[in-house]
Amino acid sequence: MGKMSVSSLPDATAADTLLRPSPARRITSATQVFEVLRAEIIALRLPPGTPLQDKALIARFQVSRTPVREALIRLAELGLVDVFPQSGTFVSRIPVSAIPEAVLIRKALEGITVEKATRAAAPNRMTAIDMAIGRQKVAALLHDVDAFHEADEAFHAAVADLAGHPGIWTLLTQVKAQVDRARRLTLPILGRMEQVLAEHAVIRDCIAAGDAEGAKAAMDGHVSAVIPDIEKLRGRSPDYFV
Repeated sequence: MGKMSVSSLPDATAADTLLRPSPARRITSATQVFEVLRAEIIALRLPPGTPLQDKALIARFQVSRTPVREALIRLAELGLVDVFPQSGTFVSRIPVSAIPEAVLIRKALEGITVEKATRAAAPNRMTAIDMAIGRQKVAALLHDVDAFHEADEAFHAAVADLAGHPGIWTLLTQVKAQVDRARRLTLPILGRMEQVLAEHAVIRDCIAAGDAEGAKAAMDGHVSAVIPDIEKLRGRSPDYFV
């Protein structure tokens, strides 16, 4: 092998560029950290008030400080963490005042998707909805709150897919983050999972029957059900709300 000439060696700037992680790698790492932390905050595995320390997150995810900071910024933009310059970063408390507006947005957008899904429905296109309900039934029997919530998400995503507007559900997953945290507190309550299942069954049957008006009314009632529980939840877990 011939010797490399001095002129062929990369200069300091070029060498730094070669050694620096690519933007795609860094963005992927930040997204991974964001998705994991978001899921844990919504599932209340990281309850309100939990400190999120850079060093601990860097060690946990085996990444540099930059993707951790980017992930925390995205979580702050969603209102899921609070950043206090002199104190640190903490999982935010659930803002009661933000929930009615989020529910209103969700009712409007899911009203559109369920009506469109009803017009598009056919027996061979109900599979994803039926599978989600089936998964929820199993999760309810096992009292598996995490699996129940995941199947709940799959049900609503399937309705949006059937409507031909999957992007609406993608948008709603951001809008409803605070509502989801409150809802996770309701699921362990005796009979709540069975109530959700019954509401989903009505929505499903209205879609299958081509009853757009009934489907929208059922969806409105289902999405609004969390609001009457808020004050009870706040009384039961005052440290979780603000």
